[in-house]
Amino acid sequence: MITKTKVINLINKKLPSSQVFVENIKGNDHLQVTVIASEFNGLSLVKQHQLVYSALKEELASEAIHALALKTETPN
Repeated sequence: MITKTKVINLINKKLPSSQVFVENIKGNDHLQVTVIASEFNGLSLVKQHQLVYSALKEELASEAIHALALKTETPN
C-alpha cells in the first residue's frame, strides 16, 4: 500500500517545482494523479509522462501502484 503523501513526495523529489494532486480511484493502488510542473515546458506529453513514471518507477514495478491515470500540465 502506498500513501498519497508518499506519491506526492516522490514526484516532488524528481520535479521540485511541481504541484501534485492524488486521488484514490479504487483501493489505495489505483490512483488518479495530476502533476503541474514548469519542468514540462517544451516537452511532449510522452516525455512529461515519462518523467512522472520515472519518479514512481519502484512503486509501479512492485505494484504498490497497480493502476495510474496520469494528467500533466504546465503552469499558467
